[in-house]
Amino acid sequence: MELAQKTVEALQKLGLSDYEIKAYISLLQYGAQTAAEVSRHSSVPYSKVYEVLGRLETKGWVESDVSRPSKYYPKSPDAALQSFRLQRENEYKMYEEIIAKELMPIYEKRDIKERPEVWIVKGEFNIYGKISEMLSDTKQELMVALPGDPGSLSKGAIDQLKELGARGISVSVLLSDVSMATLVKSTIPQIQVRIRDGMFGGGLVCDAKQVMLLLGESRERNPNLAIWADHPGLAMIAKSYFESLWSTSRPLA
Repeated sequence: MELAQKTVEALQKLGLSDYEIKAYISLLQYGAQTAAEVSRHSSVPYSKVYEVLGRLETKGWVESDVSRPSKYYPKSPDAALQSFRLQRENEYKMYEEIIAKELMPIYEKRDIKERPEVWIVKGEFNIYGKISEMLSDTKQELMVALPGDPGSLSKGAIDQLKELGARGISVSVLLSDVSMATLVKSTIPQIQVRIRDGMFGGGLVCDAKQVMLLLGESRERNPNLAIWADHPGLAMIAKSYFESLWSTSRPLA
């Protein structure tokens, strides 16, 4: 069976070798097989097939029984992907804990600021990551203004806003999309949500210290260009602008 190149590349990016892909596809096509049968159907050399199948089993793509010789069974692609995702999430949490434990104290002890005060942030995933970091850093007050269909309010961001509201942090969200405003308010009743038409740009201000201005959208209407700064003067200007918009906004009906 010939797979589309994009499918092969996707499987490779998930960590499967060419032999592992061939063995897994053979099991999907022909069902449960012994290692010798997998080797014959997939053209994986017999000298390598046990190693290949063992790696697939470790990675969660196949299962084996205790018969002699053992037979190998393919997991459904959905189940295999779910297993892969859970493994990677557990690995990420472990690495995050190890790295943060050793490196964050080094970062926090610096007396001299080594990074620039203004960054250009490109790409929606980088922007989402920076927004998440800003929300995590917020200690007292968060202001959010999003015109149009606010694709930047991902589920993760909404969950973080909910956490901020639960901690008693002042959160003010200004939206021009009434349905999104209604959803946010019903999901997070602790925060303030208002409607404002005629906003020409969006952004976030946290603790009057950090600001992100959302400048562009991709075809899917998610932001793909932003400016982030921790310059106190720029943050205060952004806060003042937000407050002027808030004063001329209207509450949800």
